[in-house]
Amino acid sequence: MKPEEEKSGTVLLVLTGATASGKGALARRVARRLDAEVLSMDSMKVYRGMDVGTAKPGPAARAEVRHHLLDLVEPWEEYDAARWIADAEAARADVEARGRRALFVGGTPLYLKSLLHGIFSGPPADLELRATLLREAEAGGPEALHARLAKVDPASAARLHPSDLRRVVRALEVWEKTGQPSSTLRREWAGDPRPARIAGIRRERSDLDRRIEARVRRMMADGLLEEVARLRGGAALSRGAAGAAGYEELSLHLAGERTLEEAAERTVLRTRQIARRQLNWLRSLRGVRWFDVPPGEEAEVLEEEVARFLE
Repeated sequence: MKPEEEKSGTVLLVLTGATASGKGALARRVARRLDAEVLSMDSMKVYRGMDVGTAKPGPAARAEVRHHLLDLVEPWEEYDAARWIADAEAARADVEARGRRALFVGGTPLYLKSLLHGIFSGPPADLELRATLLREAEAGGPEALHARLAKVDPASAARLHPSDLRRVVRALEVWEKTGQPSSTLRREWAGDPRPARIAGIRRERSDLDRRIEARVRRMMADGLLEEVARLRGGAALSRGAAGAAGYEELSLHLAGERTLEEAAERTVLRTRQIARRQLNWLRSLRGVRWFDVPPGEEAEVLEEEVARFLE
């Protein structure tokens, strides 16, 4: 890294990994060593009132190290990567203007990719076309729409799960509006990234699975059901907020369509699926320095190594 880049603050410092890998606690320790503040890179922690189910840092953690990019919007508001990038750049400028360092922490792949490469906007939204595609999905199921995407953009179809309806619809929208696969346009857009030091936290699959189940059970004990019930009493969640694991599952329980144990088990399963997608994307990201957490250990054991790499 060039000294002038380091001095000017153009080098991004990033700590990433799958959900439940232990990034948050480790980040606070590393931030203290680096005289840094944490900038959340989590697409669910932006929503106010969604605290338990998103494992948002509480008052004690925020008193320990200053956090940014939390509680930005109400859960019924739409929020996307373009808004996050604008908020992130403003937060980073504020941190660095006070002589501190900004440490981006989180596992949302789109946010990290947007941070490194900028935003891929594609054609403007076509609400009429989107409505048509959503009606198709309702009539034939999301698998039928995903199969349609596989015919015109197999790379995007391989990357997206059929249940990720919002992104499947957007990929088809891009195809219909441009005549080109979204995956091709994204490859053209993703040029050289901004200079960054990226530390990745990695665990064995069985260890991560165990931690995910333990975390979901802890969330249930900490009042996740009550949080979901409170949110159900207000406006409907936005599409983004509704994508957080646990909220739909527990809403179905509250509606009498699932037992509480079934809802908890489905939340564990869905969280594991999210973690798999995060890791699959992160494996394809160049320039990540991976740090392996020993099974059964907390990620804080890597504090010195990670801090030395990011320093």
